[in-house]
Amino acid sequence: MTGLTWNVAAAQYPIDQLESWDAYEAKLTGWVALAVEGGASLLVFPEYGAMELASLDPATMGDLAGSIESVSALLPRVDALHAALAARHGVHILAASAPRRDADGKARNAARLFAPNGKCGTQDKLIMTRFEREQWRISGGDALRLFDTALGRLAVLICYDSEFPLLARAAVEAGAEVLLVPSCTDSLHGYWRVRIGAQARSLESQAYVVHSPTVGEAAWSPAVDVNRGAAAVYGPPDRVRGGDWGMPEDGVLALGEEGQPGWVHAEIDPTLVATLRADGGVLNMRHWREQPGAATLPTVEVVSLL
Repeated sequence: MTGLTWNVAAAQYPIDQLESWDAYEAKLTGWVALAVEGGASLLVFPEYGAMELASLDPATMGDLAGSIESVSALLPRVDALHAALAARHGVHILAASAPRRDADGKARNAARLFAPNGKCGTQDKLIMTRFEREQWRISGGDALRLFDTALGRLAVLICYDSEFPLLARAAVEAGAEVLLVPSCTDSLHGYWRVRIGAQARSLESQAYVVHSPTVGEAAWSPAVDVNRGAAAVYGPPDRVRGGDWGMPEDGVLALGEEGQPGWVHAEIDPTLVATLRADGGVLNMRHWREQPGAATLPTVEVVSLL
C-alpha cells in the first residue's frame, strides 16, 4: 500500500427507470462529481447497479433473459463513460456490476475497476446465488484477482462472494488490505447476510471492507425490483496493543441510513492496517494459519492498474 491516508466513497445507489442514455450519463456524472467533492479517491458502486440500463429498451426491460442482452450490449459504452470520468477527476471507480454475455454463450456478473490512467481490471462474481443460477442463468467466473493500484492492492468480492472466507483470505494472502463488496439484495435478510460476511472478512483478515448496495424499488425490472441495504466501511474492531490508536470498538467506520440514496465516506489508513496486523490486541491474520486446512486457498491473479 501507499502508506498515505485516502478517502473512499461507497454508494447507496438507486435503480432508476431511465428515459434516455443522456439521462444515465447525467446521473452517473453527477454521482461521481458529488463523491469527488466529498474528497473521494475511490468510488465504489454496487452489484447490478447497471441493470437500470435495461429500461432503455422497452421491448426487453420487463424480461429477465432479455435484460441480460440489452445491458451487455451497452457495456462498451458504459465502460468508456466510466473511464472518462475516472481520468477527468483523477480517481479510481469500481463501476456497478453488470451481466456480460461472453463468447462461450454464458452470461457472467462483471465488476470493472477503472484507474485514472486509463487502465481497467475486471472481477467476475465467482459464486452464484440461487436466483442467479436457477432463474436468471448467470454463470460464475473462474478467476480471483488482486488489483495493484496507486491506492494500494484492492480485491473485489461481489455480494455472495463475501460470505465465503477462503476467497477473501486468498486475496489477503496475496497482499490485499482493502476488500470491496458491491451488493444487490432484495430483503433485509440478504443485506444482513452480506453485512455480516463483510464484517467477518474484515475481522479475520484485519482489513478494511467497503460495502456498496443498491437501494429502492424498480417495479419495472424482474431482476432488481426491490433493493435493501446500507453502505458502510468496516475495519477490524481492535486497537494497537497498549495504545489508543485503532479502529472503532464496533469496527464500523461509516454507515449509511438503510434505503436512502447517497454516498457514505470514510478514511482509509493503510498504516493502521499494517500496525494492527503486527501488534493488535489480537492477530487474526497471522493466526489464521493455525486452523486445520488453512493452507488450501484459491489461486489469485495479480492485475496491475499502475
